[in-house]
Amino acid sequence: MYSSAFHSTFSGDIVTPSDPSYKDSCARWAANASRPAKMIAYAKTPEDVALAIKYAKATGLRIAVHGGGHSAAGASSSEGGLVIDLSRYLNTVSIDPDKKVAYVGGGATWKSVDYAAIEHGLATVAGTVNHTGVGGLAVGGGFGWLSGAHGLVIDNLMQATVVTADGSIRIASETNNPDLFYGIRGGGSNFGVVTEFVLKLHPQRRTVFAGITIFLPEKCTEIANLFDEWYPNIKENEAVFAAMSQTPDGMPCIILLFFFNGSEADGRENFKKFFELGPIVDGCKERPYEECNELLLSIATPGKNYYMKGGVLSPTPSLDFNMTKMNRVTEFFKAGHHNYVTFIHEYIPLQKIKSVSSSATPYPRECNGNAVIVIQWDNDTPEKTAAAREFSHELIKMLPEGEGYSNYSPDSDTLPKAGSVAPNKSRAMFGEHYDRLQSVKREYDPGMVFNKWFAIAPAAA
Repeated sequence: MYSSAFHSTFSGDIVTPSDPSYKDSCARWAANASRPAKMIAYAKTPEDVALAIKYAKATGLRIAVHGGGHSAAGASSSEGGLVIDLSRYLNTVSIDPDKKVAYVGGGATWKSVDYAAIEHGLATVAGTVNHTGVGGLAVGGGFGWLSGAHGLVIDNLMQATVVTADGSIRIASETNNPDLFYGIRGGGSNFGVVTEFVLKLHPQRRTVFAGITIFLPEKCTEIANLFDEWYPNIKENEAVFAAMSQTPDGMPCIILLFFFNGSEADGRENFKKFFELGPIVDGCKERPYEECNELLLSIATPGKNYYMKGGVLSPTPSLDFNMTKMNRVTEFFKAGHHNYVTFIHEYIPLQKIKSVSSSATPYPRECNGNAVIVIQWDNDTPEKTAAAREFSHELIKMLPEGEGYSNYSPDSDTLPKAGSVAPNKSRAMFGEHYDRLQSVKREYDPGMVFNKWFAIAPAAA
């Protein structure tokens, strides 16, 4: 009964295991995050999303939402459940250059936003890997190269269309359903399916100075000392990602990805002391702004197996970026079981982010910046996953500030079944915001229909 009514009213596409496209529909950016769903529902409209939610509730299917599918933890997959997939139809981007606003479908990727907005000399904060989905990054907070000037993605979210657990289609903003608006700005996918984001755009020059440089490992201490000098005075128009990693042919190295929102002459002068250390590769140049979010694509190849884990940086870079960690990264890589291991330290300006009241959103604004470990391998085995997990936890424990940024967590899919919750883990992630999030959860999803990402338990009635 439920099935026939759902199929007859759903205007999008429904894919099941018997369909030729089923395998592709279950595939994710990280191969080890793919799960065999019972059904994939490609929604065309918010009404389709509402129908899919009601169908899943009626049939007891656990829901996952697929936008860009970039979660290495499988948050956008649901084994034996129902995936509400926004990527096929709800993926459009529309720019209003006069109002400086982007209307972005919940299934769009940041590449679509970057390329559409810059045609009008505009941009918004948009992550750093452009095939990441807008939705997952946005509801988790969202950092990008423009965060120094414009804050987090959620600080540029003006309005969202959200389909909640009861099938209602709601507008969330500062004036409409403000508690729901609070929840989706850092509280993740706990409160509904966002089918459209309305994002604030800002004037952006068409070219910037950016690119990748590679240094030998023995430059680690000198680089760290420069970070100690530079980072306390970082300006809003600059950023550096510093990684302990390997070259494509397996040579241990340090990779610095520079960003300067200005000309090459000014950018090289700005980072002059780093270049004077003598990189063995200098790929920096003045390039189109929209190419900046393509610079990390070489370590984010779709279809590989990944393990990711995030941490919080200390205020003093040399406490985090040092030869002890560089040597451990090299030792792990030389074991030969993984394609690469990259330990990235994200040095971006935090003043704009911290200028927003900590109570405004559930994102923890007081952190000193993010680190993330990315490990990739072929031919997945439990042993390779376990080794990647164990080593990642070891490195994170070496950071004075410990774990951080929920979008980098590998532990999204920790719940064995719908309706269960691990409140201690979620409380630790959201900290002082957890109690308020519980109240929002009770209002919009008391039955925990949405439980795939740091699930929040509804407050007691």
